[in-house]
Amino acid sequence: MTVPGEHRFETVASETVYCGAILALRLDQVAMPGGSVAEREVVEHYGAVAVAALDADDRLVLIRQYRHPVGARLLELPAGLIDKPGEDPLAAAQRELAEETGLAAQRWSVLVDIALSPGFTDEALRIYLAEGLADTDRDEPELEEADIELVRMSVDDAVRGTLNGEIVNATAVAGVLALAAARSTGATLRPADAPWDGVPTAFARRKAAASNRAE
Repeated sequence: MTVPGEHRFETVASETVYCGAILALRLDQVAMPGGSVAEREVVEHYGAVAVAALDADDRLVLIRQYRHPVGARLLELPAGLIDKPGEDPLAAAQRELAEETGLAAQRWSVLVDIALSPGFTDEALRIYLAEGLADTDRDEPELEEADIELVRMSVDDAVRGTLNGEIVNATAVAGVLALAAARSTGATLRPADAPWDGVPTAFARRKAAASNRAE
């Protein structure tokens, strides 16, 4: 019998049952304490980034975007996937901020890192704080992004929005509350290039390998 906290949960077999545009589903057989083997469903996903952007009036720049799985427009932080092989997370955040809001920022720092739902997926997210905003060029938005509405609100109003159910997007809730907590505690934020050990790579490697085989 292993001591709690010391067992090695080794994957003894694995099968991929689906691979799509933004995720894959695999079934892993995992060695459990006591000698048994249990099946675990794992959703592989790209890493993602989001941006808590503060304008010159100390207001958060949020977006209201349609999300088909829930059939509603949600208040969110500008965000997107790290779906280019080897892309730097900060570069991805800068790209997404420009594409979704038409803004660029002079100052960047890491606000918080999140494992979004580790019970079934490796999806992870880094939220940046962006300050010193200015307009920048962007391509004409397409699909859902063509319907994005920009919403600016104070940090206090955003906190109230997370607590009264106006803001329910998990990324936005985490970013808003992390920003409020950092301010109230005087915490020092990490630099924008701080290491991110939790960024997922399995799905990106899978898609890159499939692309190489197709060439």
